Amino acid sequence: MKLDSPEFHSIFTPELNCLIDLFMKYNYELRIAGGAVRDLLDGKVPVDLDFATTATPAEMKEMFTKENIRMLNMNGEAHGTITARVNDKENFEITTLRIDVVTDGRKAEVEFTKDWMLDANRRDLTINSLFLDFEGQVYDYFNGIDDLKHHRIRFVGSAEQRIQEDYLRILRYFRFYGKIANDPDKHENETLDAIRNNAEGLKRISGERIWMEMKKVLVGRYPAHIIQSMIQVGLGQYIGLPRANNFKELFSVCERTEGQNCHHMTRMSALLDDEVDVYTFHERNKLSNEELQLALFIVQHRGDTMGEDLMSYCTDLHSDSSGTEQKVISKIVELMKYCGHKKTAAEFPALKLPVLPVTGHDLTQRDVPRGPKIALTLNELRKIWKDSRYTLSKEELLDRISEVLERIPDNLKKKRKK
Repeated sequence: MKLDSPEFHSIFTPELNCLIDLFMKYNYELRIAGGAVRDLLDGKVPVDLDFATTATPAEMKEMFTKENIRMLNMNGEAHGTITARVNDKENFEITTLRIDVVTDGRKAEVEFTKDWMLDANRRDLTINSLFLDFEGQVYDYFNGIDDLKHHRIRFVGSAEQRIQEDYLRILRYFRFYGKIANDPDKHENETLDAIRNNAEGLKRISGERIWMEMKKVLVGRYPAHIIQSMIQVGLGQYIGLPRANNFKELFSVCERTEGQNCHHMTRMSALLDDEVDVYTFHERNKLSNEELQLALFIVQHRGDTMGEDLMSYCTDLHSDSSGTEQKVISKIVELMKYCGHKKTAAEFPALKLPVLPVTGHDLTQRDVPRGPKIALTLNELRKIWKDSRYTLSKEELLDRISEVLERIPDNLKKKRKK
């Protein structure tokens, strides 16, 4: 099959043409590999171009050095990857054709080859094993074009073998299913059996790698169906999910957030019943602090009685929440999306929110002792201000200081730093 589409021709920047000419000059084969080929076949302009070559890393280094082309990030050299920066404008990641010599379910020891089919054979999915030359010729060794055309996700060769080479491929299968399939539940039984038989292998994969794939599933197509399928084949316990799964809530939240720019953690929270579930999931997947705090916020507030005046509820929640202004607003917006309040989620960030007119400095000027009493007094004044529907002035609040201080014990001491 040959490509001659506008999308194909659009990739030929001056820098790419320079790279192509260079490899031709030194008689090394160079082709586009993997996802970029898949995107071009699908009529999309690829975001990234990855390249494969018959040149070894040593040969590429020698060639680029002779031609005064800068090389970046030499950490990939052991695995056959060199990154070249052409004309100081564009980076190209180029990997030598290789085969896996030894695999342990996480990473592989590789050996370089000049056989394109052997390299294609070590890749995970047929739709990712495609190559494309610069005349538009597509090289398809494992029926990837037909699988792409019919929206099928298949492993290259034996699914069991591919999975055992790197157990993360289980999650990559589900991620690409959401990207390519046109039916939420059309998995091949043979593939699901291979995944079920090897699910325990995910114990060997780091939480960071698992979460990287899961995030893409959550913001892709059919997230609820795919996560349900993952749990049904026994993956839940290996990716930090609770034993009891609320699929009804998951489907509801995914339906409510469909088509919205939704944070991946907003959807994930549907399967986490309480704070214990959140921390268990965090322990396995090493969430960022932002992700952890968002999940806790949603779990804590999704059951609130919000009333009809959602803007008023959000304003009160904003007043009650700690953290920077923007982070608190972002969490409230995600909570509104989770609960299906799309209009409020869109409008709340533009709302002019009331600002507590009293500061810690104001309190010290009124002889409130520095230390814990400042924070406690501010907190009590904030509650009084909120109860007034944010109408009390600075002077009116300062007049309440004596009343507030009477309720705060005198023997408060600063906590010693350990």
